[in-house]
Amino acid sequence: MRSGKFVGAVAAAFLLFSLSVAAHAADVTVFAAASLSDVFKQAGELYKSRTGKEAAFSFAASSALAHQIEASSGGADVFISADRDWMDYLDKKGLIASATRKDLLGNHLVLVAPADLDIKIKIAPHFDLAGALGHGRLAVADPASVPAGKYAKASLTALGVWDSVSSNLASAENVRVALAYVARGEAPLGIVYTTDAMSEKRVHIVGTFPDSAHAPIVYPIALTRDAKPAAKPFLDFLEGPDAAAIFAKAGFIVLK
Repeated sequence: MRSGKFVGAVAAAFLLFSLSVAAHAADVTVFAAASLSDVFKQAGELYKSRTGKEAAFSFAASSALAHQIEASSGGADVFISADRDWMDYLDKKGLIASATRKDLLGNHLVLVAPADLDIKIKIAPHFDLAGALGHGRLAVADPASVPAGKYAKASLTALGVWDSVSSNLASAENVRVALAYVARGEAPLGIVYTTDAMSEKRVHIVGTFPDSAHAPIVYPIALTRDAKPAAKPFLDFLEGPDAAAIFAKAGFIVLK
């Protein structure tokens, strides 16, 4: 256990160093929820082609990114979370520029299976998710802290099936890791966002959870308290029509 903690500490230190190097090399440093990795990379490339300015990205669970911002003020210029809770967390600590905060995107929650697994499940109150899993595990982002996992737990609880599967989870550090478990066939079913499922050809959507079963899936964005001046133009770009087209094509709900 001690060696594991040591390895984890070394990895965390290396991540801090890497992010610090990237932050100094780039014009703006963005901490964004893992589910945004594809679209934000595209947006960053388009922004660079238009302006010559470069954005560096760190993608992880919103919880991990919020704690990173808390631990190393000045490392990030822009933060976008997959829920309001972690933006609220930083806001209450005075670590974001509250006046710049805006709800940027929305999403839906889906149940996915490997593309080659023919499985049919109707998501409804008390549906037999445990039976569908059989001896397999349900891949979800960590329900204790990661937004996708929290939405998943809320949905399964509202539908009356959480207790039947809660001891049989493949808990992941973020939603993209949960997606990978299903894509690689390591889990027969998983709960991810619609946009994650659309980005991965090795999975197919089995069903969509009703929006009423969980809190609205909203991605708030804001500048951090110590953001560099170059961050505001990039924030404006992310809130503009060119970035909106990228988000919409990937399946996100662009909020006005």
